[in-house]
Amino acid sequence: MTVSPQRARHRAARRPVTPLDDLALAATGSLATVGRRSAVVAASGGLVMTMALPAAAAPAEGPANALPAVDVSALTAEARAALATSPVVSVPVDAAWGFDAPAITVTANPEPEPVVTRASAATARSTTSTRAAVESAVPQSVAGNAVLEIAARYVGTPYVSGGTTPDGFDCSGFTSYVYAQLGITLPHSSADQRYAGVEVSRDQAQPGDLIWSPGHVGIYAGGNQQIDAPRPGKSVQFRDIWQSNPIFIRVTG
Repeated sequence: MTVSPQRARHRAARRPVTPLDDLALAATGSLATVGRRSAVVAASGGLVMTMALPAAAAPAEGPANALPAVDVSALTAEARAALATSPVVSVPVDAAWGFDAPAITVTANPEPEPVVTRASAATARSTTSTRAAVESAVPQSVAGNAVLEIAARYVGTPYVSGGTTPDGFDCSGFTSYVYAQLGITLPHSSADQRYAGVEVSRDQAQPGDLIWSPGHVGIYAGGNQQIDAPRPGKSVQFRDIWQSNPIFIRVTG
């Protein structure tokens, strides 16, 4: 009897599986095969690296940094509701736009009415009545007499010391202004006007001649009247001759 020796069966030699093999499988996408393992790699320099891998990793459906989804319909719900309830405005295609400018009329402001107080009204009445009384006393000799006609225009002009204009006269300023309207120049001084013409007697005096007394001068108006600018507080007026011995001077120009 022949006895054959029994030989032990051995598995075929296989390359040992190392942690690096597990990493390679994970890199190629075989995560399900690898499972949850811990890979430890010992480097020649003594560096140890540990990696924890999931038992089963499913491929991601999008980028790793994708934002979470937002419900847009909820955000626009109020806007859609407002549009649904707002009135519909329609404009014809051939509609034309235009603007009508109203006509504007510019009217100047009216002149303000003068404010009349009781005092001013009383003064005005007094002045009017005084002027009327003076003008009613104008002698008949004024008519046709050039000098007196000019002089009568300034009845009521106030006496102003040194005045030579219709704003105010003194006695010699009044006579010189009246004669100046006829082209005759008289000095503005009663003393100098004493010698501005030829002296005549009272019975030879004519309306329009100067009537002079020391410190005062006026214009003879005929009869027993003269017109002059009397003194401060008074105004140009016709009045009776008050001088006792006046001198009458005829200015011939």
